[in-house]
Amino acid sequence: MAYVAVSGGEEAIEASIRLLRYYRSGSDKDLDLEALENKLSLLVDRVMGEAGFYSRRYAALALKQSEGCVEEAVFLLRAYRSTLTRKYYSTVVNTEEMRMVRRISAAFKDIKGGQILGATYDYTHRLLNFSLAREDAPALRESVRQELEAQVPLTVEPCTRVSSELKGEGLIDSCPEDDANPFDVTEALLEFPAPRSARLQTLARADTGFLSGMAYSALRGYGLAHPTVGELRTGLAELCVPYPLDESQSIYVGEILITEAETFTEADDKDRLKLAVGYGAVFGRNENKAIAMAILDRELEANGPYPAQSEEFVLTHGDSLEMNGFLSHLKLPHYVTFQSKLDAVRKTRGGKA
Repeated sequence: MAYVAVSGGEEAIEASIRLLRYYRSGSDKDLDLEALENKLSLLVDRVMGEAGFYSRRYAALALKQSEGCVEEAVFLLRAYRSTLTRKYYSTVVNTEEMRMVRRISAAFKDIKGGQILGATYDYTHRLLNFSLAREDAPALRESVRQELEAQVPLTVEPCTRVSSELKGEGLIDSCPEDDANPFDVTEALLEFPAPRSARLQTLARADTGFLSGMAYSALRGYGLAHPTVGELRTGLAELCVPYPLDESQSIYVGEILITEAETFTEADDKDRLKLAVGYGAVFGRNENKAIAMAILDRELEANGPYPAQSEEFVLTHGDSLEMNGFLSHLKLPHYVTFQSKLDAVRKTRGGKA
């Protein structure tokens, strides 16, 4: 469970909330939600992913309300999401048909459909750009608009996954087909062993830093061999819901930006006749989390002795809300329990004396 509690008198609590307003006031310049939503888009994407709630505007609002604290923003979004009525379940999304804005492979130089670098900080110089302190936002927007208008329109056709071709050759493992409805971690208590659908949902909503750290531990030797990113793609995927009067038909309701990753590593087959695949998919542009998720997906399938391979350890400790709620509860009064600890130490010291 998540721990949420406040102690103290009513006047002290009201004064504390007024102080929050003071810290949030900060400057005469306001943080416009549109600016937050578009200029801090990677932060907005992270909050949406960990909250399990796709709304860029509400994620920006939560960040503004929480002074930029990711954990508090996730808390706010999840609390709001819990008040909404779930009216529809979407049909299965085929990400091979997404409108891609970025697609790379570390496994092959030439892939069907080509590699698309897209927008990434991977090739930038990691030097502070002090001119941004004097940046003219309207002028920048106009300059970018003119650059885009001067370019020849580029149409990116949907591309099959790299793994699909390897599966056709029998070179990688295929997950067994399962017609059962996906497990819903928002409506049912997670039990162990958990189905893969529950694991992937939990990983997709887990804290980005936690997932990255767990995946890093596997890469450093507390897990399987070094994986290869078979494909990393970011694009817009269409969402459809069944037509109420004819469920064989569907209605288009919108599209969401997602990042998807597949990693290849050695399979459990001792003769190494096939490679194993790890999969990750997250909201927005969050490549490191998608890759970390794919690594842990494979590690959890292996079910070995290391922390990253322990299903209960990984899935129980990575939730941003649970993690930070439990840490926050340590700030609550523990007078009685601490006095008992002190008494035990005093008695022990007295006995030794």
